[in-house]
Amino acid sequence: MFTGIVTDLGEVVAVRPRGEGLHRLKIACSYERATIVEGASIACSGVCLTVVGVGEEDGRTWFAVDAAAETLRLTTVGSWRHGSRINLERALKYGDELGGHMVAGHVDGLAALISREDLTESARLALRAPAELARYIAPKGSVTLDGVSLTVNKVAGDTFSVLVIPHTLKVTTLGTLAAGESVNLEVDLLARYAARLAEAP
Repeated sequence: MFTGIVTDLGEVVAVRPRGEGLHRLKIACSYERATIVEGASIACSGVCLTVVGVGEEDGRTWFAVDAAAETLRLTTVGSWRHGSRINLERALKYGDELGGHMVAGHVDGLAALISREDLTESARLALRAPAELARYIAPKGSVTLDGVSLTVNKVAGDTFSVLVIPHTLKVTTLGTLAAGESVNLEVDLLARYAARLAEAP
């Protein structure tokens, strides 16, 4: 589990196909080498991936993860290349501060950025969600965009908006996000469960 509070900006330094739709990605980060173990979970722009290798190179820590065919197809991972910047978050530990909301790291789909309005000290993003996910998005509710926990401002049909504060723009990839690009979307777990209960006979 995660909280949607990004703790590092990673950089993809290698992408290697490994057959049967599997890609191995090598990601450089600023985490201390000794704190990352094989088998650990790290949210990479909202996608929970398992560490399969770790080391140091040129003074930087790196870790490797494998992305399966479904992950490559359903998320932005399939478009990552050498130099791609991604949001990173380590898995939640008991006793950690829950600064965002409960995030599983299981991306539900892609949301498209329709427009971006840069304000004096923030940015307003308007996005379109896949129709089947729009029902889980509500004003004042939570969504995770590329691993960032955000509060929904307005909803109209399958579109919604969020306001991103300066700190988040500075320390995440949302600062450079442009209209027409897509982000990994995870809807609020509570909204999903509530909808499921409402459907029960």
